[in-house]
Amino acid sequence: MSLRRDERGLSTVEYIIILVLIAVIAIVAWKQFGEAVEYHVRDSTTQINHLGD
Repeated sequence: MSLRRDERGLSTVEYIIILVLIAVIAIVAWKQFGEAVEYHVRDSTTQINHLGD
């Protein structure tokens, strides 16, 4: 019965869940950003290569 009322570790678990969610969002955003940068670099390289044609 006393274990049900013991909420000392609850806030720690909540913070860990929030940190994990933030980390997942950051990883997804970083991957999307990387793909966008890669696309623009490839596009720029193609345009530069076609300048001599």
